Amino acid sequence: MKNHHIIVFFCSLFLIMRLGSFVSCTEETKVYIVYLGEHNGDKTLKEIEDHHCSFLHSVKGTTTSKEDVRASLVHSYKNVINGFSAVLTPQEVDMISGMEGVVSVFHSDPYEIRPHTTRSWDFVSLLEGTSLLNSREELLQNASYGKDIIVGVMDSGVWPESSSFNDEGMEPVPKSWNGICQEGVAFNASHCNRKLIGARYYLKGYEAAAGPLNETRDFRSPRDVYGHGTHTAGTVGGRRVANASAIGGFAKGTATGGAPNVRLAIYKVCWPVPDQSLAEGNACATDDILAAFDDAIADGVHVLSISLGSLPTSTYYTENAIAIGSLHAVKKNIVVACSAGNDGPTPSTVGNVAPWVITVGASSIDRVFSSPIMLGNGMIVEGQTVTPIRRRRLHPLVYAGDVEIRGTTASNTTGTCLPGTLSRNLVRGKVVLCINNVREASMEVKRAGGVAAILGNRFNEIQVTPFLDPTTVVFSYSLNTLLTYIRTEKNPMATLVPGNTLIGSKPAPVMASFTSKGPNVVDPNILKPDITAPGFNILAAWSEASSPLKMPEDRRVVKYNMQSGTSMSCPHVSGVIALLKSIHPDWSSAAIRSALMTTSTINNVVGRPIKNATGDDANPFEYGSGHFRPSRAVDPGLVYDATYTDYLLYLCSQNISLDSSFSCPEKVTTASNLNYPSLAIANMRGSIRTVTRVVTNVGKDNSTYVLGVRSPPGYVVDIVPKSLHFSKLGEKHSFNITIIRAQSSVERRNEFSFGWYTWSDGVHVVRSPIAVSST
Repeated sequence: MKNHHIIVFFCSLFLIMRLGSFVSCTEETKVYIVYLGEHNGDKTLKEIEDHHCSFLHSVKGTTTSKEDVRASLVHSYKNVINGFSAVLTPQEVDMISGMEGVVSVFHSDPYEIRPHTTRSWDFVSLLEGTSLLNSREELLQNASYGKDIIVGVMDSGVWPESSSFNDEGMEPVPKSWNGICQEGVAFNASHCNRKLIGARYYLKGYEAAAGPLNETRDFRSPRDVYGHGTHTAGTVGGRRVANASAIGGFAKGTATGGAPNVRLAIYKVCWPVPDQSLAEGNACATDDILAAFDDAIADGVHVLSISLGSLPTSTYYTENAIAIGSLHAVKKNIVVACSAGNDGPTPSTVGNVAPWVITVGASSIDRVFSSPIMLGNGMIVEGQTVTPIRRRRLHPLVYAGDVEIRGTTASNTTGTCLPGTLSRNLVRGKVVLCINNVREASMEVKRAGGVAAILGNRFNEIQVTPFLDPTTVVFSYSLNTLLTYIRTEKNPMATLVPGNTLIGSKPAPVMASFTSKGPNVVDPNILKPDITAPGFNILAAWSEASSPLKMPEDRRVVKYNMQSGTSMSCPHVSGVIALLKSIHPDWSSAAIRSALMTTSTINNVVGRPIKNATGDDANPFEYGSGHFRPSRAVDPGLVYDATYTDYLLYLCSQNISLDSSFSCPEKVTTASNLNYPSLAIANMRGSIRTVTRVVTNVGKDNSTYVLGVRSPPGYVVDIVPKSLHFSKLGEKHSFNITIIRAQSSVERRNEFSFGWYTWSDGVHVVRSPIAVSST
């Protein structure tokens, strides 16, 4: 699903009730977060809240009672993150912003951050270049299936009854766990077990901004009514469930998460958008997300999987809850994986771009759902669907643009089957060809009396949908074939053939059309996304309170459902992070990210460059370092490590301070010098630039790595030294990378050029992408 940015200016009766006569609609009260950094541990919980209230009392005046001050307080962050959220006027915000100890004050917009919405693990093993037994299963066994690792999933909750979350045969909950199983509507302590070891929900920020929860639309508890949270949790760590399938039996097989025995902690932060269907997305309030981070860190999670996000702005580092919360998490060596966003293929749309998180793009696997179209002349046209279809006789085939109600479409919308555009008299009993691959097109054909719909898709991969009525989707070239057939045949006829699941489609992976792309709009000197993973037509557990389409017209109930999005690719990586944490408990968050990135591949299963959805070679702004290869990440040879202090120094390069205990040095290094596994240099001035990297040996003693380089077109990359010798594990070596702009360069100004460099000892290949642009 796309990110929708909705600006809502209102003063609800709810807020007036909270603050009594001190609030009026003309004051434009909103919920704001006052961020104060981190606690130093010298105050009790009551003292912390009193301290937070003192800020409010000072700006609301001495005539405001303590009760009214506390009524304006929404969240008080007391565990690790220091700050609070409150209902404030713009004038009060200005006053608080200038107070001592305040790092930033920003609006908590409940509509800014949204969710980014089986076979996939077998496909990942194919890219390892080894057998399934030697890669996937060996990795799981070495990691004890992730049994001692706790993954926090920040999303829309969980459907605890799903078989994916059963705890049969699991060991007791790790003693390090400090969290709770928060009870609520249709959710009690018995719904937690040795798999789902904790659950919380966060509603204060949402209700302060959007009004009281409509409890006919969602549960006031960790229970998931949306399906998204259940799907992501199942992808991270669902147990092995045999004979799982989507509706109609598609994708039937063993459903499993990345780390089947990992422990899951659920943090429900997303709720229905008022007056919108579930299909239009959820709202996740910024201050609720920050509260979830504060609890998750204190609860003792080892990994956070966050399939949420928004388009970043220039205030990203100081006002984005995921960026701020994840920095606190990484300081505690919690690894944070985030989805890149679903705003592609438009450039500069990648979200969750902080260099301390792992940002994941989405690509396909080698599974398709074939549902051919048989024409009256005997021709077979390729189509795909996961909609159950019964074999029918041939019916007349028409193009939607020829059967529309006059005046309901324009030149740019004709043939798209928009609601209310098709004539019942002209459509009844026919198969309709629409040049639009959306669920509403299928529903419009049904409304007008059509027996089936054929929808056109303009990309090289088809994102399948479990339509309510007989529908299949075709590629653009097949669309042209069908249009030609309709125009040239006297009595065009067609029927849809029931679909089936096919494995081994090539080439794969292909980058998903929706996956958000770089360059990084906040700081193009940090290459994002970091990596890609399966996020296209992924089967996983689902909420039985939600239908497959999440639309009021769809009353079907399923246990497993197919979804696409970077929301689905992120938990694939989170599950593997849990396994790496289990095998290498002493590795830092940065080391784990480095291992995943430098062992990834930029080739598909047939050894050719990964393509994007339009058929061109993809580049690092789409896949980052490449498609992850989990088993290879266990033994990367070298890693690019970084510490919390390194990230603070990076923020200094952005003229930002988020930690009052840290002072930026007089001479601040450039952003490109952050010890990152990829290299981006944006808007390079002059003809030469040198940066430094440091690698740590995690492979074997007495090893020598030799350099390999492919310079970006228009540049020469010179790296010194050309070889690195390590006598022991843990040893570090630095090297300088000099980028020289070629005199004969034909690159266009401000356009990025791509290359890579590698270090290899004959066993390990440690690969890093390069992206360079010049002014």
